[in-house]
Amino acid sequence: MYIILVYDIGEKRVGKMLKLCRRYLHWIQNSVFEGDLSSLDLKKLKQEAAHIMDKSHDSLIIFSSRNNKYLYKEILGKEKGPTDNFL
Repeated sequence: MYIILVYDIGEKRVGKMLKLCRRYLHWIQNSVFEGDLSSLDLKKLKQEAAHIMDKSHDSLIIFSSRNNKYLYKEILGKEKGPTDNFL
């Protein structure tokens, strides 16, 4: 499943959330991540994020699609975190 994740997390917790999201997804913009995840990995990510968040102040939004071919992405300006993985 293709995921776009966006968060707004308090300053004290933002570093932990950044590290968590980078373990599962590709960083593309400040507080924005994308990538393919299995249902199990998505469930793990949500559980771990819930332990980091203060639900009375923080928010996490997850958009999902079967795969990224159904999404059109246009970048204007500098791409902060390129998602091309090449060796």
